[in-house]
Amino acid sequence: MIIVQGAKNVINACRECKVRRLVYNSSADIVFDGSRDILDGDLSFICPGKFKDMLIDLKFQAEGLIRLANNIDGLLTCVLRPSNVFGPGDTRFVPLLVNLAKAGLAKFITGCGENMSDFTYTENVAHAHICAAETLDSRVVSVAGKAFFITNLEPIMFWEFVSLILGGLGYQRPYIKVPTWMVSCIVSLHQCRNDKLYNYSVSPHYMLQLASRTRTFDCSAAQNHLGYSPVVSMKDGIKLTIQSFSHLANDSFYTKYGNFNEQSKAEKMLGSGIVADILLWRDERRTFACFFTLVLVYCWFFLCGRTFASSLADLLLLVIVALYGHGILSSKICGFAVQEIPSSRFKVTESEAQQTMRSIAHTWNKGVRRIKSLAKGEDWSKFFRVVISIYLFKSIQAYSVAVLFGSVLVFAFTAFFVYDQYEAEIDALRILIFCGMVELKGLLLRKLPASISSFSQHDNVLHQEKVPARVKEWK
Repeated sequence: MIIVQGAKNVINACRECKVRRLVYNSSADIVFDGSRDILDGDLSFICPGKFKDMLIDLKFQAEGLIRLANNIDGLLTCVLRPSNVFGPGDTRFVPLLVNLAKAGLAKFITGCGENMSDFTYTENVAHAHICAAETLDSRVVSVAGKAFFITNLEPIMFWEFVSLILGGLGYQRPYIKVPTWMVSCIVSLHQCRNDKLYNYSVSPHYMLQLASRTRTFDCSAAQNHLGYSPVVSMKDGIKLTIQSFSHLANDSFYTKYGNFNEQSKAEKMLGSGIVADILLWRDERRTFACFFTLVLVYCWFFLCGRTFASSLADLLLLVIVALYGHGILSSKICGFAVQEIPSSRFKVTESEAQQTMRSIAHTWNKGVRRIKSLAKGEDWSKFFRVVISIYLFKSIQAYSVAVLFGSVLVFAFTAFFVYDQYEAEIDALRILIFCGMVELKGLLLRKLPASISSFSQHDNVLHQEKVPARVKEWK
């Protein structure tokens, strides 16, 4: 009623009132169906004709009506197709980015992140309308009934533009690349689960294609026939847009993400001590020394071909000979001082012994509590976790101890370091996968019989009643 019937009403009103010129503001979206990239698309680019998004289909119909009305009852028409309009007063693109940033989803980059796009500042669109109206008033035949692409003449990477807008408003810029197919699957699962029409001006799937495809247009026809040229550059347009949306800015961004002295999750997981410094490669000399020592122990016990007992006896014999030899050395050898090994190196303090025993007791008591909770037969999720853990342990036992020890050694010196360096990316990807699994679970529950589905929901309610308040808040 608004787009198609509204275009008909405007055309009829112009014909009745003897209006001589009509410029229609269409969109470059009508030549883009998301199936392929568009690089420097010009007026010869064929419109798809079939669109997955209803709004774009309606715009295509309205544009056709405007062009068909050309040169009827003295009315000259022209169509402008601006690409990705932005600027002050925007009610769609910038507010959508801010909402995604507040939800923590603006950190993701869909696809490779190098796709180019054309954007058009709103004042340049208004200037293009003036140029088109003046050209139609001069009765230029080559303009009437035609369509022209309007851009800022400065193609830019789509995600660079998004980063400039979000960064200017104080939000975290996108930096985590996620495959397009993964995001598409999550959107599809979400739509199937809700099973309703979305109240979006543009469908989520179309926005996904827009963010992952190259889409640039040739604006030379508008320059040559309409005399159009941008009056506001891309840099100034972005700056003015950010200033106009200052009420949506996030002032707490830098205080939230600027605390680089805060401990990482990997460091807290390792106890924030010597072990953390070694496994996180904070002290490279100590890390290399420990890694080299463990590799020697691995070779001594597992790759030498001897039994474990004989390897341990040979190692103790070697250590005793080395200590005794070090003790009988002179204080200076060839001018180099030989330091004595203090006896404190071989002592274990009372506090260290108590801490070790506390850790052992805590681990033992924790295991006993889990066994008691399993004996009550109420927590199915814990039961399955224990069963799976035991099964994995049984599977690991099928392999040799040498392979297991070597895998643990490599994992310890690489996994924690990688997680420390890419903590945000790994956590974000984990959350994204978790959301996909939740959507998939909801879709599967809807397909199950009513009796099984109700039993599963009842079990979830019982489980949630036992979850502490802080965990429920996090979920």
